[in-house]
Amino acid sequence: MANGEKRDYYEVLGVHRNASETEIKKAFRKEAIQHHPDKNPGDKAAEDRFKEATEAYEILSDPHKRAQYDQYGHAGVSGAGGFSGGGFGGFGAGTPFGDIFGDIFGDIFGGTSSGRGRTQGRRGDDLLYNMEISFEEAAFGVEKKIEVPFAKRCVSCNGSGSKPGTDPKVCPTCRGAGQVRYQQGFFSVSKTCGQCNGEGKVVDDPCPDCRGKGSTKDTKTLSVKIPGGVETGSRLKVTGEGGLGKGGPNGDLYVAINVKEHPIFQREDNNVICEIPISFIQASLGCELEVPTLDGKVAMKIPDGTQSGKIYRLKGKGIPSLQGYGRGDQLVVVRIETPTNLNKKQKELLEEFARISGEDVHPMKKGFLDKVMDFIS
Repeated sequence: MANGEKRDYYEVLGVHRNASETEIKKAFRKEAIQHHPDKNPGDKAAEDRFKEATEAYEILSDPHKRAQYDQYGHAGVSGAGGFSGGGFGGFGAGTPFGDIFGDIFGDIFGGTSSGRGRTQGRRGDDLLYNMEISFEEAAFGVEKKIEVPFAKRCVSCNGSGSKPGTDPKVCPTCRGAGQVRYQQGFFSVSKTCGQCNGEGKVVDDPCPDCRGKGSTKDTKTLSVKIPGGVETGSRLKVTGEGGLGKGGPNGDLYVAINVKEHPIFQREDNNVICEIPISFIQASLGCELEVPTLDGKVAMKIPDGTQSGKIYRLKGKGIPSLQGYGRGDQLVVVRIETPTNLNKKQKELLEEFARISGEDVHPMKKGFLDKVMDFIS
């Protein structure tokens, strides 16, 4: 399967799926500096890590490519990342890593504005749903209804987490800022407050219905449209249907696709492979067959003298492109079946055919007997 060996780009850079552009840049810089070929001469593993990180950053630093990747996984950005040629070019302007050794500390120690986390609130967690679909559904698309768990705002406390009639108190550690500031040399670094988790407030008297969480668990039915052309490993993003945010937006729901194996068809990129068995008589004399395709049966002529393993192409009978540009082809592989359980008449006719063709039916057997006679004489 195409791209089946690639790691998830977010995993490569070690960031969450909702990571900001700054977080992605910082993660890439860290990887690039550590594994750059100039710093690790002759180290093939470091070179591969550098290439992998660069490919991931090329995709995730581009909003359009990142959206395609979030929606469809590697299939949505096939051919969009990585190096087009050998070697490592310079880090000039116009490349996504042109300033890799530039103002590093500005990113590493960025975000020191006090109260920033509390002002923006906290985004909800992303959720993952694994969905299995048929080969045909993956080829042409389908709409599925799924049941997913979700957290809804607690009605009793209106999401505050405090017992009705009471209010949360200002966090004594960060004093309501949601962040605590540390001084490291010349740099002032802000971190999320560990006591209130960036909320700026703490609950002393929790709500009995949600136990201080501010939300309760429930399930909901969603309708998810699967576009034609997806494959195993594709991911679909359903915006805002993830975990409940606290003062911030909800997380997203990611639907991971797994395509069931088909008894007849196999997929190779956007092409469909189908093996068709024929008899040696059909292969010798030629014939016309009905070949199954994703669109139904089609008539196909097999010319005389066809050999086993011969491949015939049915144009436009493959998988639709995920990007919406045409379809692949169906590749029909001919497999010639050797007849078994022949009756006496059939064997006689085949032996007669062999004699007419000048073919010795048992050449290896005669050669072996001759060797035996030579050995014992």
